[in-house]
Amino acid sequence: MSIFLIAVYVICGAYMLLNFKSDIHMLQQNSYRISRYWRWLENGNFLPARRLVNLAMIFLLMSTLLTPGLRVLAAALVCVLQCWPIFTAHHKKPLVFTPRVRRIYSVAGVIALIPYVALIFTVGRTGQQVGFYDGPSFVISVLMLITVVSYLWVIAAVWLLRPVEARINRRYWLDARRILKSIPGLKVVAITGSYGKTSTKHYLHTILSEQFETLMTPGSYNTPMGVIRTVREMMKPYTEVFICEMGAKQKGDIKEICDLVDPGCGIITAVGPMHLETFGSIETVRDTKFELADAIPSSGFVVVNDDFPMSAGRKVDNTTCIRYAVGAPAAGDYRAEDIVYGPEGTRFNIVTPEGERIPFESSLVGECNISNLLAAIIVAMRLGMPTDRIQLGVRRISQVEHRLSVKRTPGGVTIIDDAFNSNPVGSKMALEVLGTFRSGRRICVTPGMIELGDRSAELNEELGRHIAANADVAIIVNEVNRESLVKGLKDAGFNEANLHKVADFAEAQGLLNGMLRSGDTVLYENDLPDSIR
Repeated sequence: MSIFLIAVYVICGAYMLLNFKSDIHMLQQNSYRISRYWRWLENGNFLPARRLVNLAMIFLLMSTLLTPGLRVLAAALVCVLQCWPIFTAHHKKPLVFTPRVRRIYSVAGVIALIPYVALIFTVGRTGQQVGFYDGPSFVISVLMLITVVSYLWVIAAVWLLRPVEARINRRYWLDARRILKSIPGLKVVAITGSYGKTSTKHYLHTILSEQFETLMTPGSYNTPMGVIRTVREMMKPYTEVFICEMGAKQKGDIKEICDLVDPGCGIITAVGPMHLETFGSIETVRDTKFELADAIPSSGFVVVNDDFPMSAGRKVDNTTCIRYAVGAPAAGDYRAEDIVYGPEGTRFNIVTPEGERIPFESSLVGECNISNLLAAIIVAMRLGMPTDRIQLGVRRISQVEHRLSVKRTPGGVTIIDDAFNSNPVGSKMALEVLGTFRSGRRICVTPGMIELGDRSAELNEELGRHIAANADVAIIVNEVNRESLVKGLKDAGFNEANLHKVADFAEAQGLLNGMLRSGDTVLYENDLPDSIR
């Protein structure tokens, strides 16, 4: 076997292994669950551009237009060129090379290399003819076929590793459980909801830290393994309160985390149309979120947002249920009233079940943030914090990045950053905040909302109407919701001269750079995950 062929085989083999990186990245973003990953593939991702190029190479390798040597050389050059976008791709949430990712990568690589190397040492080094192919071209064609369906190798690796992962996860679960049980008097506060849970977690952490040694799950560590990692790596023997955010995309997800941490109290921030593609219906969303309430013991309590009909109408009789409201003033045991927004933030009163009115001040803006604050304040009160300490904690709360945070640039432009994760209620409130700014043009930059299932078109049309009511300029990013957003804008009579359609956020930013002037306000409403871009 010549040095030339060895070099070709090494280059192509390295590309095949590198090719798994993109597949495993999307698998990780789909929580390593094959069913979710397969749904992502079905959503137009079976044949992206790189797979089509590799498919074309299979036909080139059987062509008689080139000599055998030139055919495999062309394949090797294509592999080299295909490596560049894999190395340079920018992702909102990069692949994290966790031990699990390394295991999946290793197994996928091994089971792909076995047939590749076997073919090299049989037909690949002899040059014998295999159908339309000479030996080396046949070997590289098989490699290209593997890269075209590389997701199958990744899925096979996950399937083969299931017993291993189950044993590892069980060991971690038992260790986290042991740590939690070893801390006397530990209070576990669980937070879930269709939206608002991360902000509520941050607010509650700031408030409770005025009196207690408090730990919260960081970032979006709201899956079972994220919670386990938090407990095993960050929990201290002297921790007094553990604030545990709980995320869910299908029924049973919340119960799984509750079985681990045994929450003594909790907050359900909202029940709305999020992740409908995996839940299937709003009723399933409600039932899943209320797995938290069902897990609270009779000696504890759960705080429920009554501004949402799906949560307001759900009975809780296994524990004390405390209800709160901002948008529905007649509902709730606790209410936020007399809300006044100003340049420095917000002033409001909380009305208790006894009729007491307690004043609060915060740098936060938006009704959704006041709602989240109210839930956190109720828990702090129930845990015995004095009012003055709670008020101090509320004043010290800073804006959570990408969640309706307001910044002002040196050039006099106001930026409202609500890019983390848009939803029907939060987006409406963010636009209402934008509508309060009057010093210049109000500009909304958005790709719309995702994971809304069959209601996606309806709810994005409604978002378009909200944009028309509160913005002077609309910049629609990406094509995923463009048709629905534009329909809503046009139905509301929006001036089409102020409607701009762009391919991505880079193009949107370029447009803004040539447009903005002092006094303008820009709202970034949602960003798209890597699995949608």
